[in-house]
Amino acid sequence: MLIAFSITPLGVGESVGDLVAEAVRVVRESGLPNQTDAMFTLVEGEWDEVMAVVKRAVDVVAAHAPRVSVVLKADIRPGVTDGLTSKVVDLEARLADA
Repeated sequence: MLIAFSITPLGVGESVGDLVAEAVRVVRESGLPNQTDAMFTLVEGEWDEVMAVVKRAVDVVAAHAPRVSVVLKADIRPGVTDGLTSKVVDLEARLADA
């Protein structure tokens, strides 16, 4: 499974970067393949392990914020591995062929 998610702490003021960094730290320490961009963090793995990482990241933020917003998109495709990079490689190859 490949997921893209974002966590937004609410009720802690305008700057949320420190808490978002704590959530990303949880993901990076998980050992699962991951990538973070300006909007989302992507994580790849089995359902239970990926969702456990998301829960831990939310819990870290919730410990310091009275409310947490989570946006999550999942691509569940059994048998596919390395979707985190292979999807981008495939897209780039298609663009190069055009």
